[in-house]
Parts: sequence; structure tokens; C-alpha cells
Amino acid sequence: MNTNELKSISENLIETFKNAGKVSIDLYEKGLKIEIKDDKSPVSNGDLKVNEMITNKIKELTPNLPIISEETVKMNVKNKAKIFWLIDPIDGTKEYIAGKEEYTLNAALVINSIPIIGLVGVPKKNRLFYTYGPGESYLIENEMTRKINCKKKQPQGKIVALSSVVKPSDTILNKLKEFNVTSIVKMASSYKFCVIATGEYDIYAARERANEWDYAAGHAVAQNAGAIIKTLDEKPFLYGKEDYKNPSLLIKRAENLND
Repeated sequence: MNTNELKSISENLIETFKNAGKVSIDLYEKGLKIEIKDDKSPVSNGDLKVNEMITNKIKELTPNLPIISEETVKMNVKNKAKIFWLIDPIDGTKEYIAGKEEYTLNAALVINSIPIIGLVGVPKKNRLFYTYGPGESYLIENEMTRKINCKKKQPQGKIVALSSVVKPSDTILNKLKEFNVTSIVKMASSYKFCVIATGEYDIYAARERANEWDYAAGHAVAQNAGAIIKTLDEKPFLYGKEDYKNPSLLIKRAENLND
């Protein structure tokens, strides 16, 4: 696929993401129907409706490409595709059910192990991030679209890390010390990737956790905005693993976090 095709696909998904975000809020306000999945995690009718909306639009735009979604994936079927979609209709379902703001809607197109297209909707913050290639990451906010490029927003000398948990492990704390982190903020969902892409935060480190669909869309947005994304031991962070499991993760806004 060339850049124009990728641009067209991503931009044609924007309206669907906006509508799906509104539906997620509407269903929450009406009272969610919640079930517990086999892996003991919750799923709501909001997750399923958003999944249906995003999946249907992607099938319309790219009918020949496989779609792997958290809500429909068959974990016993190994992924052997080189080009495929990863969807996490609502990342942060627990936050969504609790009425919090940080849940996200996610879709990414992976080409040869790298997420190229990425869309991340953050309905309760009225933010929608999208990308279709290196140097082409955007934020739609208050009906305005602007390019984002990881430019530092924190004051000089202040380096703020993000964490999925209140108390990061010693492994993570030691890694963050290497980068002279001055404070750590807890944040849920793939929103972490996006606020590194905007330059609002500087770094995120995590041990092995979650699955490819949890990271891919945010990864595309951040990496295409200029962020450096690898594993904790500095290996490439790649997609298309047969079991979908994520390795460890290190996202840096830039090589020098004071720049």
C-alpha cells in the first residue's frame, strides 16, 4: 500500500471512531450490561457494540485483510498474516465500566511486523489520534486537527514517566532512574502512548503484559510522531507473534528527554 492509500483508509475511519465514541458514552449512561469472560476480565455491551462498528467499517474499506479483535479472537488459532488489523474496541474496560475518562477505542493496521495506521479515540476527553505513516501523526481536538511530534511540554529538567500501576516494580523503577525521571503519573489504557506522542509526558516502561491489540494503535501514533519504542532490553518491538503476547516495553519521547 502506498501513502495515499494508507492516508485514505485512516481518514475514512475517523467518522466511525467519533460515532463509536458517542455510542460508548450513550450506552454507559443508559447502564451497561456486563459479563465476565473466560480469562476473568469484564466485557460490556459497549465493548461489543464499538467492536461491531469499527469492524464493519474496516471490512468495508479493506475487505481482503484479516481482522484480529480482542472480542472475537480465537487464541488457539496462530496468526500467520503479514498484513492484518488489530482492534481493541475498548482498552481500559474497567475504567469504562467505572465511568472514568481514560478508556480508549483502538484499531491498527500492521504491515510486516510494524503498526503503520493507528487510530485511538478517547471519547470522554474529546480527543481522537490517528496516523498513517512516519511523520504523519495527528490529534483532532475541539474540531481542530493538528500534527503532533513528541515536542516536550514539561518544563526543562522535569521528566515525567507514566505507569499502569500505582507502585511500579523495582525493575521498572530502576529503568526509569536511568533516565533521571522526576515523577511518575498513573494512567490507564493506550492513552499513555498518545500523550507521549503529544509531548505531554516523557517516558513509559512496562514489563511483559497485555496483548498486541492493547498496544498497536497507540504504538503507531507515538512512533510515527517520533517516539522511540523498544523492549526494555533495547530490542525491536514487533507485532505478528503467533500467541499475540507483548514483550516488555520502553517508550521514550526522544533520545534525550530534556530536549
